Amino acid sequence: MSSLLFHSTNGQSPPVNLRKALLQGQAPDRGLYFPKQFPRFTFNELAAFSHLPYHEIAFRVMSKFTDGIVPPEELAKFCSDAYNFPVPLEVVNFRTFLMRLDQGPTASFKDFAAQMMARLFGKFLREDGRQLTILTATSGDTGSAVAHAFHKIPGVRVIVLFPATEVSESQRKLMTTLKDNIRTVAIDGKFDDCQAMVKQAFADPALKHIPLSSANSINIGRLLPQSVYYFFAASRVAQAGEPVVFCVPSGNFGDMMGAIVAREMGLPVRKIVAAVNDNDAFPKFLASGSYQKISPSRNSLSNAMNVGHPSNLARLVSVYGGQMDETGKLNQMPDLPAMRRDIFSSSITDERTVAGVRDFWNQFQLLLEPHGAVAWQGLQDWTAQEPLGNTPAVIVETANPAKFPVEVQKVVGWEPDVPANMLASLKLPEDYDRMGTAYDQFRNYLLAKCA
Repeated sequence: MSSLLFHSTNGQSPPVNLRKALLQGQAPDRGLYFPKQFPRFTFNELAAFSHLPYHEIAFRVMSKFTDGIVPPEELAKFCSDAYNFPVPLEVVNFRTFLMRLDQGPTASFKDFAAQMMARLFGKFLREDGRQLTILTATSGDTGSAVAHAFHKIPGVRVIVLFPATEVSESQRKLMTTLKDNIRTVAIDGKFDDCQAMVKQAFADPALKHIPLSSANSINIGRLLPQSVYYFFAASRVAQAGEPVVFCVPSGNFGDMMGAIVAREMGLPVRKIVAAVNDNDAFPKFLASGSYQKISPSRNSLSNAMNVGHPSNLARLVSVYGGQMDETGKLNQMPDLPAMRRDIFSSSITDERTVAGVRDFWNQFQLLLEPHGAVAWQGLQDWTAQEPLGNTPAVIVETANPAKFPVEVQKVVGWEPDVPANMLASLKLPEDYDRMGTAYDQFRNYLLAKCA
């Protein structure tokens, strides 16, 4: 068995291996699983990535965590099957690049984690001969990525909660048209309500008889595959051993934590720019040392980032020696000076988001959607304080502009082309349930559906 153990950020549950961390989703003490020490790549191992295709880099990264749990030949097939689409890196100017993570089945970066998670879940459940219900809250893209990845996987039932009025039509249709083992529920509330209901279900004694797990970024199975594209990008834009700046649009901070994982595994990183929308709890915390979650979360054009309390802050705080519980209470302060050296964060208004889409198109003839525009503007904020110089910078574009046709058309005057895989879903009939934010109603729903 792999000797790598995953510890709860709350410190009250015993450490577990990857298999158990993945299938449980959240630790029994309501903390998040995370390694205290990471396996590291050598200089030569990282240098070799420049000659490897994406799926082979994924194999080398993931095998550091699955050793003794997934046979190498099986993991290699998982990687080649999961990552059978391109990962474009477009030149913006000089040594600044745009990494498009929108070529997967549901045209968002969430596909990278969901496709790998579904294969690992399927394997483990098949071996155990048991069934599992996956609960997922989505602010836009997670739900569709998880639904598509787990669709028709034996032994898995998926229930997705989304805020009824805060996802785009295409985001909604990508997850409400699948049926079979997928159920979607529109919640008359906000993403934070959906996420709170999922977390409460995990801790509910009345549901103890129902095997539950999560495919949100509270699950460590989301973060590990998301580290791969940072290794890939660095291998394409930087010389061996040369640090890179990563500009990441950040909501629940799972994407940004993928960059932290890559750095902890030895990837040279000069700075991580964590750009948020009007939900600015993290940049305020980084500046002041005082954490105040935002409740209710604020609506912004970059709707997948409308998160008032990012769950993954508990993991980030733990990396820097602190401890934050599931409610956002800081029981031990992290090393803020070290965090500030490594991470820059700024809040981007909707006005600046729109300007980012417009200016990026006018200057570079490259099309962004709102989340990518937030990352671009975050880079502008950081370079105003600290010149980029000769350092390569990678802007992470997390979704296809076609997912935001109204917003994009308002800015550039035309609608982006819809990818073929999205077109098919948009034509299918929808089927989803609807409920309020009262947890009792959700509990009864689960008891009925999972009986």
